[in-house]
Amino acid sequence: MSGGARATAGYVAPFAGFVGFMAIESQVFHSQSLYGLRCLVALGAILAFSRPCLSFRCVRPVSSVAIGLAVFAVWIAPDALFGYRHCWLFENRLLGTAASTLGPAQRSGWPFLSMRALGSTLVVPVVEELFWRGWLMRWLILPDFTKVALGTFTPLAFWGVALLFASEHGSYWEVGLAAGIAYNWWMLRTRSLGDCILAHAVTNAALSVYVVSTGAWRYWL
Repeated sequence: MSGGARATAGYVAPFAGFVGFMAIESQVFHSQSLYGLRCLVALGAILAFSRPCLSFRCVRPVSSVAIGLAVFAVWIAPDALFGYRHCWLFENRLLGTAASTLGPAQRSGWPFLSMRALGSTLVVPVVEELFWRGWLMRWLILPDFTKVALGTFTPLAFWGVALLFASEHGSYWEVGLAAGIAYNWWMLRTRSLGDCILAHAVTNAALSVYVVSTGAWRYWL
């Protein structure tokens, strides 16, 4: 494997493995029965490919926590304040519906809930930040992305990643867009993958606590 291919694999392979198993769950099992396996696949890819490019060093950890909490607030505010989620703009054939695929046993089973929360908090932020802001945000500027510093701005890179990040979140696209803008902006400010991972992890941890404590399973699609 060439140096460029190794670098690309470090940023892309965990995301590809995670999303690949998520697609299998959605299309074949129509549930989250393979969630633990997709986390293990992503972790395996991180260990195999991502260690040279992965850094958890934070430049502004306190502010990163604040950004993460702010994104969490933005994520739940529309439903909590206005309840417009079932509008056709957010639920349609293309985007699906804001309904969880968790079965009754999973919703009441603490082993699964713990695994889901830990995966959302510890695995997903690493996988997504490597891909979206570590790789794609630079690749859209120059295919030889290793020559582009983290946090480099161009309108195409910034807004392209924000829009694609929004599309990943289905019927929650509008808050996904807000989150993508916030995390992109934080990358520009800190130029630190570690700070973006921390902010993303705080958002997902807070959302996990909210989902389990209130039964708002619709946030765990």
